[in-house]
Amino acid sequence: MLADRDQMRAGAHGFNKFPMNDNELEGEAPPLRELMYLRRALDQPGGKLPLFDLDGQEIDGALVRHCMARGWAEPWFNNPLKPDWLVCKLTEAGRRVATAS
Repeated sequence: MLADRDQMRAGAHGFNKFPMNDNELEGEAPPLRELMYLRRALDQPGGKLPLFDLDGQEIDGALVRHCMARGWAEPWFNNPLKPDWLVCKLTEAGRRVATAS
């Protein structure tokens, strides 16, 4: 399928987004694994990040901590039944990364 980039961008300027997915990111783009993790929170209430992957396995804690270190996620609350679980939500920076990539 052929598309005229200029024509497609003209309609998208009202949203300040480009349909060809060439929006500018602040900093470097996240690896695919982190990007998929962050995107799963976009349709969750409050931007809650998942505790389990799509196969039902617990999300790697190192992945969660790395997203927190980059400012893409923040702790939401402590789970008294499972204190070792990191219950986190997206930050505004995380939301920008998840939607721009």
